[in-house]
Amino acid sequence: MDQKQPSSAATMKDVAEQAGVSTATVSRALMNPEKVSAATRQKVEQAVIAVGYAPHGLARNAKRGDTQTILVIVPDICDPFFSEIIRGVEVTAAQEGYLVLIGDCAHQDQQEKTFLNLMLTRQIDGMVLLGSQLPFDAGLEDQRNLPPMVMGNEFAPEMALPTVHIDNLTAAFEAVNHLLQLGHRQIACITGPEHVPLSQYRLQGYIQALRRSNIAIDANFIVRGDFTFEAGASALKQLMSLPQPPKAIFCHSDLMALGAINQARKLGMRIPQDLSVVGFDDIELAQYYDPPLTTVAQPRFEIGREAMLLLLDELQGKRVSSGSRLLDAELRVRGSTAPATKREK
Repeated sequence: MDQKQPSSAATMKDVAEQAGVSTATVSRALMNPEKVSAATRQKVEQAVIAVGYAPHGLARNAKRGDTQTILVIVPDICDPFFSEIIRGVEVTAAQEGYLVLIGDCAHQDQQEKTFLNLMLTRQIDGMVLLGSQLPFDAGLEDQRNLPPMVMGNEFAPEMALPTVHIDNLTAAFEAVNHLLQLGHRQIACITGPEHVPLSQYRLQGYIQALRRSNIAIDANFIVRGDFTFEAGASALKQLMSLPQPPKAIFCHSDLMALGAINQARKLGMRIPQDLSVVGFDDIELAQYYDPPLTTVAQPRFEIGREAMLLLLDELQGKRVSSGSRLLDAELRVRGSTAPATKREK
């Protein structure tokens, strides 16, 4: 068999296809050869040569035992919400001599192979997941061979990972209750995507707050968005076209809240005199907007820091139980909310 020169383009999936086995089997054959049969090991070794696969990470691991590298998976690197969380991870990782790689899931179709290859070949020591889903399709066998993982910001019980986040339901309840205490009764909600768990918790907080005040839930007042400026603007136009539009809006992110405010102004509305708006996250722009945005402040740096500390515990062989580590959120009342008019009451 002719031997190809090592190719940076060759991946573990190429090896698996050449050998006629799964990527998990390739991973075991390369990392834990004693766990596979001699015949399977030989097939994998021949496939590695045939496709020119060069698992540099494995060679480095054999010498050093680790790579001192962490992968942080971000749902959308363009969303400013994640910047402080990433900084919390990076500062904490650097104190222990770890390098942090950033992986953006916004265009994961192109990067799915890269992520999975990094994980299965142990070119990284662990991963901090800032979304609710793995950025690649990994079966149960694959998952057992992955490096340690923790989750920050989100909460997905089915993944059974150590998790750092806030109580999104309670935080949303308090945000909507702030509007209720101002006398508002016509309160709309611009939500995040339905498949994102924290959106579901924040929506439940909105619903529970209204029900606690004996206010019927109006389905027309609930509009789905995707955490972007554009989604907030589009939702605001939809809400203002209703026969009886809302007088206050609770948004699942600051970006959507700012997009809604901008669109309201284009429609000739005054904030907060004609429309009160509450956001969620407290990104840096929120306090400098005009008017400054009332919002739920998440301890973003601490979320990143605590997630990285959990991962370090795992890497050091300490026992880390799955489940939630809740951090406190705080409603910061600023200029985008005001008491309801007598007519609304």
